Amino acid sequence: MRRLPCLALFTPLLVAATSLAPQEAAKVFGAREMVQHIDISPDGRSVVYIAPGPGKRTMAYVASLETLKPKAVLTSDADPETLRWCNFVSNTRMVCQITALVDLEGRLIPVSRLFAIDANGANSRELGQKQSFYDERLRQYDGSILDWRPAGDLNSVLMAREYIPEAGRIGTHISRTADGLGVDRVDTVTLKSSPVERPNKMASDYFTDGRGAVRIMEVQPVRGATGQLSARTQYKYRLAGSSDWKDLGSYDINSRDGILPRAVDADLNAAYVLKKLNGRRALYRIKLDGTMATELVYANDKVDVDDVVRIGRGQRVIGVTFAEDKRRTIYFDPEFKALSAALSKAIPKLPLVQFGGASADGSKLLVFAGSDSDPGRYYVYDKARRSLNEIMLVRPALEQAALATVRPISYPAGDGTQVPAYLTLPPGKEDARGLPAVVLPHGGPSSRDEWGFDWLSQFLASQGYAVLQPNYRGSEGYGEEWLQKNGFQSWRTSIGDVTAGARWLAGQGIADPGRMAIVGWSYGGYAALQSEVAEPGLFKAVVAIAPVTDLGTLKEQYRYFTSFRLASEYIGSGPHVREGSPLQNAERITAPVLLVHGTRDFNVAVSHSQKMERQLRAAGKKVEYIELPGLEHSLADSEARARILERTAAFLATHLK
Repeated sequence: MRRLPCLALFTPLLVAATSLAPQEAAKVFGAREMVQHIDISPDGRSVVYIAPGPGKRTMAYVASLETLKPKAVLTSDADPETLRWCNFVSNTRMVCQITALVDLEGRLIPVSRLFAIDANGANSRELGQKQSFYDERLRQYDGSILDWRPAGDLNSVLMAREYIPEAGRIGTHISRTADGLGVDRVDTVTLKSSPVERPNKMASDYFTDGRGAVRIMEVQPVRGATGQLSARTQYKYRLAGSSDWKDLGSYDINSRDGILPRAVDADLNAAYVLKKLNGRRALYRIKLDGTMATELVYANDKVDVDDVVRIGRGQRVIGVTFAEDKRRTIYFDPEFKALSAALSKAIPKLPLVQFGGASADGSKLLVFAGSDSDPGRYYVYDKARRSLNEIMLVRPALEQAALATVRPISYPAGDGTQVPAYLTLPPGKEDARGLPAVVLPHGGPSSRDEWGFDWLSQFLASQGYAVLQPNYRGSEGYGEEWLQKNGFQSWRTSIGDVTAGARWLAGQGIADPGRMAIVGWSYGGYAALQSEVAEPGLFKAVVAIAPVTDLGTLKEQYRYFTSFRLASEYIGSGPHVREGSPLQNAERITAPVLLVHGTRDFNVAVSHSQKMERQLRAAGKKVEYIELPGLEHSLADSEARARILERTAAFLATHLK
């Protein structure tokens, strides 16, 4: 079995992680994934994938599956553009996306652009509306691809395009007046386009049937003259062959009531939507024939349904997915149901199997498989030959490493509620007692941890720590009641669940109560700091990476955006804003704190950590601060991540003696 070669420039020496010193382990675990996105060509003979370069750089490679020789065709240096993905339109033409943070009058503004390029890296052309000196406003997002090769058109895509009118031209009739989101059929070689949907100022997205027909329009109204987005998103649909829009339903982001369309099935003439059933999201099918006949497709009595599973150039719906203790997929399609079962037998140690793409005729499939102790690998399945060939490793540096197993568990919160979580113990120490331990709350807050490989928890386990990842109340995926209001307004419940996890570790004898720390990123960083505010002394060290430290400051980040009112409503007002802000309660913190933040963080402004450091120092507390110039929220730089891991290991070792 052959695979694409690892590029020596980016790949550390393969050695067992348990034998590595913290500095060496930090480099291995901190290295970004070698496959950050991948797609297979229509003829099934090539793949294009996004991989990291040195530092912040990101590169696109195209490789023949016959020769397995990758060729670099694109590079971005994240200063400011970052290459996110590339997909094939035809065997010789691709569409790629770049994103960037642009500094506009002292504020970071996220932008993205789509462009087409030959598979050999030549003939790059932007797909969005051309920029003009007279544009009325900044074009943040130029559009998205709705259909790939609609109706078999070789080099064309169906694109939702953002149109910006011109202003300020005097004495001329050639100013552009189109305004809003429209849909165009675009030839990615010539850039010739034909309109499918006229630009609509109220439209925020469209859904097609996978065959070039626009069937659903998403509308997010603004509130009065303020220009602020409404909390309720509306959805319109049209009958097959019609141009008239009819009401399909709506969704309220605050109450989470209503429908969330996920796909349109052309054969069934129906839309798949998510909506609540007994407090949890379930999958329904709504006929788009004028009857609005609705049927339940799948519901789970423990967790929310996440999404539908799709495959192929037309993105045909083949199943539904959700995460219990482990992620599961229920396949509607008999062929994929049988194939999934066969693959599970062929690679039994890699139970996380996903179909990632397909050739135009469906004869070759791109397959991902991974587990808790395997970061994952990509295969190509050939239906005709019934062969499964491994082509790439996601983290080749860890191929020979001794990685830890992850165990789903639950523990009681203060009120007796069972909190789901994942426990990772050091490799070879699954029965050890009295270990140093780290509680690792996830970000979000309305996100969740899942069973699988996690580079941060695996690094900590490799250094001898028991690691607990709690899905505290406020986490996504467990239904309406579990979400509470959210992890900010209901911080006492969320943080109480986190600290209860630490006490459970000690009570079970897994952790030494005198050697427990808490580490978190984003909301997880907030949870780390606020846990120390809530129960000073429970943890002997706190590591907060890109943390929210002040809820009032978080609100103000959105001041000049149309989402300001939505963000304000989400965070809320009242006593919890002060009581739930670590910055406002720094004097209660007793444990040493390590803060880490990138200077170009749009999600959580760097000022959160800057202010927190000053406040802690003013209160006479022990604090270290690492500021990383030019890095965003994810700190997507292998060298920077290695530095963070190395410093975290040293910090914990010092304070958990």
